[in-house]
Amino acid sequence: MDSLTQIALGSAVGVAVMGRRTAVWKAALWGAVAGTLPDLDAFIDHGDPILNMTRHRAESHALFFLTLVAPLLAWVVSRLHGEAALFKRWTLALWLVLITHPLLDAMTVYGTQLLQPFTDHPYGVGSVFIIDPAYTVPLIVGVVAALRLRNERGQHWNAAGLALSTLYLVWSFGAQQYVERIARASLEQAGVEAQGLLVTPSPFNTVLWRLVAITPTQYLEGHHSLLDAQPSIRWTAHDRGAELIAAHGDEPGVARMATFTHGFYSLTESDGRLFVTDLRMGQEPAYTFRFNLGSAAARANGGHAPTLEGLRPDVGIALPWLWQRLLGNDIPPPWRATQGGRAR
Repeated sequence: MDSLTQIALGSAVGVAVMGRRTAVWKAALWGAVAGTLPDLDAFIDHGDPILNMTRHRAESHALFFLTLVAPLLAWVVSRLHGEAALFKRWTLALWLVLITHPLLDAMTVYGTQLLQPFTDHPYGVGSVFIIDPAYTVPLIVGVVAALRLRNERGQHWNAAGLALSTLYLVWSFGAQQYVERIARASLEQAGVEAQGLLVTPSPFNTVLWRLVAITPTQYLEGHHSLLDAQPSIRWTAHDRGAELIAAHGDEPGVARMATFTHGFYSLTESDGRLFVTDLRMGQEPAYTFRFNLGSAAARANGGHAPTLEGLRPDVGIALPWLWQRLLGNDIPPPWRATQGGRAR
């Protein structure tokens, strides 16, 4: 999730666990600090953009390593504030702050390696978008109320914010499962045998869902809003680059992306250069993680490091479409008028 959300969650958890045992500002402050720590791995350069992407949310987000860090951080905090008697409570509070960070990240589609060093499998439920005000705002309101009131009532406000945000995560997972059933029925009706199906929310909400179905040769994109009048999905098929995958699938950059995306990727070639695209984050044709792997000659002699060449949507066009589609208006995505793709 975004940094503001992780700060708000860390503060809320810190305040809830420490209660009235210490000043509210201390619990909120150190909760925010601990809630930020795992994401400092974003400043580590692993050598190329693909490694930077796939190594983000790795060891720094591992439950095992964070459990080891918690008592060390608690020792520093308890001594700094002269609260050695509260060492165990600070340990519990900061441990919960540290592990709720990656657990929340795992609710997004990106991929969080929770079980390092035992496995580097990237876990991603994909039921919430990386920024969702409906999750974040209750946390902020609760923490601000606790800081302002500094009494039992403030603690109740903070607990209520945590409860509402947690219930929202439960809602998002239930909505995802509901939309997945609709999507699978739609694919079956269309005669599509999908190798994988991705169901993830569109930006900032859990009402409009983006769907991606993978076949050996194509990927199909569709959308479904919980406000749609009919449980039908308009699918559009796109070439996945099957011949390129067969020819280059064993190359390190391609293989790494294939594993990290759980197969939701495509290969394309332009002007002799090979591109690998993560199909999970973005919307046709604008994807956040699209990497230029270079020409065949450059890749063969190791003379070209991958470069990130992601595409951003035109916000002035994308946001109005998002709002209209969220409300259940079955209008085609704005790219369809200018881009390729075959409707089903």
